[in-house]
Amino acid sequence: MKNKISFRLVSLAFAGSIGMTFVILACALPQYKLWWPFFVVLFYILCPIPTMIARRSSDSAGGSNSPCMEAAIFITMGILVSSFALPIVLARADVILWGACYLTLAGNIIVYLTILGFFTIFDMDDSDYAMW
Repeated sequence: MKNKISFRLVSLAFAGSIGMTFVILACALPQYKLWWPFFVVLFYILCPIPTMIARRSSDSAGGSNSPCMEAAIFITMGILVSSFALPIVLARADVILWGACYLTLAGNIIVYLTILGFFTIFDMDDSDYAMW
């Protein structure tokens, strides 16, 4: 069981590294040379915070469809949509090139799937890591 969990964590770390590599390439390649797309990393940090706060507060109240959890999911989706909209708006305003936009969007997809996988693994009750 521990080998299976360890493999999943290593896979998630690898996927997160690939996603961040796409975002860094969108900023650092010689034809792009602008670091504006790197601001999506702030969205990566902010995205899970509302849901984690709502889970912490709704555990004592009981019920999975509490208004607090619904508001947290709404805020999380707003952050997620904003992280996809930022590179598109920057590309349409000719601040960044479209290639940088595409690399950032690819990085967004990979990083958000990694975050989803992380919370799916840590939400399992039979895992040794569920105590975190």
